[in-house]
Amino acid sequence: MKIAFVGKGGSGKTALSSLFIRHLATTGAPVVAIDADINQHLGTALGLDEAEAAALPAMGERLPLIKDYLRGDNPRIASAETMIKTTPPGEGSRLLRVREDNPVYDACARPVELEGGTVRLMVTGPFTDDDLGVACYHSKTGAVELCLNHLVDGRDEYVVVDMTAGSDSFASGMFTRFDLTFLVAEPTRRGVSVYRQYKEYAADYGVALKVVGNKVHGPDDLDFLRAEVGEDLLVTVGHSDWVRALEKGRPPRFGTLEEANRQALRTLQAAADATYELRDWERYTRQMVHFHLKNARSWGNERTGADLEAQVDPGFVLGEGVVAAASA
Repeated sequence: MKIAFVGKGGSGKTALSSLFIRHLATTGAPVVAIDADINQHLGTALGLDEAEAAALPAMGERLPLIKDYLRGDNPRIASAETMIKTTPPGEGSRLLRVREDNPVYDACARPVELEGGTVRLMVTGPFTDDDLGVACYHSKTGAVELCLNHLVDGRDEYVVVDMTAGSDSFASGMFTRFDLTFLVAEPTRRGVSVYRQYKEYAADYGVALKVVGNKVHGPDDLDFLRAEVGEDLLVTVGHSDWVRALEKGRPPRFGTLEEANRQALRTLQAAADATYELRDWERYTRQMVHFHLKNARSWGNERTGADLEAQVDPGFVLGEGVVAAASA
């Protein structure tokens, strides 16, 4: 399942996404974790020191390799240079699987050892002073979107993406690439403002959204969130000495995480697992094509000098059956 964590800056979405990744690792499930936030903190939240996190290979800097690999021998794509972040796969494209080894993972992913197992960690790379005036951060997250467009994940496989904060998530079609989006909200007016924005915009695309209430300290906080987000509230997380120790760089054994918070993580996994039966690969592909055509017409055709609309393979539907047919 493909899962996104979103929320306003400071809501705790990176801490919660890292806890969820740690929890999944304890189950032995294969996990690809992706830091797509402008502030790159997922690596350190997973236990890397600052130097190790800074040394992670940036997907944005390896975009030519990613494009060249995913293009494969798709006859509709003239060259890797004509691929943009929304380019959809078609007959002849190479697809990514969670469990496999491939040149994209070799170049961009690094194993992170957690108590329960090993996860693959990928990062977009930070937005630096060198990018000012010459690059948009969303051009870096385009590497993530392109990979998600070519990813076929199955039952009990997890891709967890720590998204950029606030409504910046809507700057591309990437917000539609997930089976379930967890929106982390504090019990404050500002805390739920991003929820309202996300709910309104995502509704037009059938995005599955659940709210995770964070920093909930009592009945008043819980009542506030219930009144503001209604049935979208899935679970709440309160104060955690374990998380406080993590933020100090001294996380204890994961098994010592408070039982109430461990139960919250099990609830998140159950909600994610339940989305598998609801998958609609035709709609997923249709939305992918929608955003590609939108980008092609607004800037892509002019920038690349190619007819990017012709990249769409009208008979292609992404899904697990495509991989099975290719393997056969």
